Amino acid sequence: MAVKKMDHVGVFVKDLDASLNFYQEIVGMDLKDKFTINNGALTLAFLGFNGSDETELELVYGGNPDLPEEGKVNHIAFLVDEIEEEFNRLKGLDISFISEEVTTLPNGYRNFFVNGPDGEKVEFFKR
Repeated sequence: MAVKKMDHVGVFVKDLDASLNFYQEIVGMDLKDKFTINNGALTLAFLGFNGSDETELELVYGGNPDLPEEGKVNHIAFLVDEIEEEFNRLKGLDISFISEEVTTLPNGYRNFFVNGPDGEKVEFFKR
């Protein structure tokens, strides 16, 4: 199996600046990267600790103005060795895909999404 570890957890936020302030100033995390996707509809901000490559927090801003009071986790991400191989391996299984293909993000990372058993978004991710 090519999955190496959990890479990050994505959380929808209503106010990106307030969330960045909280996770940086209160929790003590460092902002590692921030960019927009989907023609500017979503802003992603990745936070971590001490420059470590351990599991990161991804703040997802935009796309859903009516966030529930609970259940704001957007997706669970797993780091893989070879993204294309993993995509092709899963295509051969009885899995519901969200992504039509592997996507390359503005920072060069690559990913794709599938549905978990309860409809949760599961991302496979290559740095």
